[in-house]
Amino acid sequence: MMPRRNGEKRNGLAADIRRQLGTEATKRFLRTLPAFRTESDIPDRLKELLDRLDGVEARVVAGGRRR
Repeated sequence: MMPRRNGEKRNGLAADIRRQLGTEATKRFLRTLPAFRTESDIPDRLKELLDRLDGVEARVVAGGRRR
């Protein structure tokens, strides 16, 4: 079992990474990279699934992370 202090550091690091990835500056940068560009001609079913995923992710972030 991991000592409490290391677990706290890991949780803090994970929270910091999530916060940084969610900034507008990071999102703008990632949109400039080919691998992160969104395709406008994807099938409607895939768009629907991606929208559902966005909704679930937003609820998790708003409600805090649960394990």
